Amino acid sequence: MNELALTESASLRAEHADRVDVLDKVKALSLLPDGTHVDLPMIARYYEVSEDAIESVIRRNRLELEANGFQVLKGQAYREFASVNLTDANPNARSITLFSRRAILNVGQMLVESSVARSVRTYLLDVEELAPPEVRTEAVERAALARVQILAYKAAEGLLERSWLATKAKIALARMAGEEPEIDPDDVPLYIPDFLKAKGLKKRQIESEQSWFGKRAAALYEAEHGEKPGKRSSDTPNGSVRSTLAWTQRDLPIFEEVWDRWYAAKYAPQAEPVLFGGVQ
Repeated sequence: MNELALTESASLRAEHADRVDVLDKVKALSLLPDGTHVDLPMIARYYEVSEDAIESVIRRNRLELEANGFQVLKGQAYREFASVNLTDANPNARSITLFSRRAILNVGQMLVESSVARSVRTYLLDVEELAPPEVRTEAVERAALARVQILAYKAAEGLLERSWLATKAKIALARMAGEEPEIDPDDVPLYIPDFLKAKGLKKRQIESEQSWFGKRAAALYEAEHGEKPGKRSSDTPNGSVRSTLAWTQRDLPIFEEVWDRWYAAKYAPQAEPVLFGGVQ
């Protein structure tokens, strides 16, 4: 499929919206200090085009970009963001245009006058599978190493739980070496949606229950250990990254206790009706 197909089809772009890993395969991506966003000048430099070219894409496709994490911060939201992430900000500035990873990728799907964007679209359509093995290996190594470095920076800032960080680093480094990671089964990440799904809950039920399930699990953890659970970074559907609790298989007994105390009766399987002589 020709890479220009992505510039013409919103539905095709949506199919590839999660492939943000492609960005680092094509070219090193520099982010703002929050580790999540770039601003307008940064995305223009990444795609090696003018800011006007990026703004033209925004004008034509604003709703699609917003659905993928594009936003403009103004007022108090801008001041709070700038105080942490823009140490050399223009004192006269009153707003900032931000792009999440998904929005950066989305721009590349639509930007026709950039050779970098063309490379991004080529990777998205899996033409990378036709490249020599050594080229693909180098791309995977660069992406894995970048991920380890990001995790290390966050750890240094005290933002991530150490055992969770060690597990993620082992996985990334093992993949970089083409090996299977050696991980203690108890250190394998445990996710509330996966746990609830295994209990038989449907998607809407999981979305409804997972927040309170997590709060109850955290309360039990704190009561048992005398401290709050550690944190991990989590990618969201719009491409941003947020902090969530770093549960592992060691915490499975807490999950089971929460389930038994608050959810087991509510979601108990319904008994099949007993028929007598063909009449219920």
